[in-house]
Amino acid sequence: MTTTLAAPRSPYSRDPQRRGVNWEKWGWIYMRVSGIVLVVLIFGHLFVNLMVGEGVSALNFAFVAGKLANPFWQWWDVAMLWLALIHGGNGMRTLVNDYATTRVSRGILKSAILAAVVILIVLGTLVVFTFDACPAGQPADLLPTFCQAL
Repeated sequence: MTTTLAAPRSPYSRDPQRRGVNWEKWGWIYMRVSGIVLVVLIFGHLFVNLMVGEGVSALNFAFVAGKLANPFWQWWDVAMLWLALIHGGNGMRTLVNDYATTRVSRGILKSAILAAVVILIVLGTLVVFTFDACPAGQPADLLPTFCQAL
């Protein structure tokens, strides 16, 4: 009687009885879709900032303040910010899953990535929507010169 040894089961194999959302699949799809959308947003951003109008020589505080005063550009920049940060965070999560050797280290690293992404999204979104180049009640000598014309 001969016995055959079966290959050991991988701890990462899917359980055929498992039901629910396949987060890895949706993460994979998100990376592809957000990558395409980010290419459009980034090249649109670069085109408008570097080629339209006076080009690079027009980039200064007044140019940025003018763009951030326009709701279209606010939402454009927020979309770029959110997509890029979540895309990057998901990519880092994938690297941690692939290379972190213990469950504890994976948990710590993924928590740190999540915290960084959430903090940067919140702060970036606040900056975009609350930016005021000419705050009321400030001394004129501290404001940009274009604010004095208002």
